[in-house]
Amino acid sequence: MNARVRIQTGDFDLSTEVAALREQDKRVGAVCSFIGTVRDRNDGQSIRTMELEHYPGMTEKAIEAMIDEAFKRFNIYAARVIHRVGLLQPLDQIVLVAVSSAHRGESFQGCEFLMDYLKTQAPFWKKEQTPEGARWVDARESDDAALAKWGIESRNA
Repeated sequence: MNARVRIQTGDFDLSTEVAALREQDKRVGAVCSFIGTVRDRNDGQSIRTMELEHYPGMTEKAIEAMIDEAFKRFNIYAARVIHRVGLLQPLDQIVLVAVSSAHRGESFQGCEFLMDYLKTQAPFWKKEQTPEGARWVDARESDDAALAKWGIESRNA
């Protein structure tokens, strides 16, 4: 079976990842996926490129814990998170979250939970190149409403 978490510089293919997620599992009736992409603007500023960094080992461990928590909360069969690091351009894919279950509701909830948790808690560091120069941005944007929805306390609380 493929790893539940992959941190990589290369791109990923949605259809390949979904096929691997549901391979030979006849229980699966639903797969929900989310793909995040690099946009050309952030906080009103033009973005030329974005560079993501992480601590190998620490990041994977944190995301594995997020997936374990999703399995405790929802009746899901499989989950996969792929997150890219390195230099990225606008339109590049950054992240894939995919979840399988028997029914769509659990898949939607598991996917949304993982994406909210990933966006607010995963240890990534982001540097954006703007026309004015480089700037570091907290890649774990605080979204208290998203965290509260899942009963998770904000790290800024």
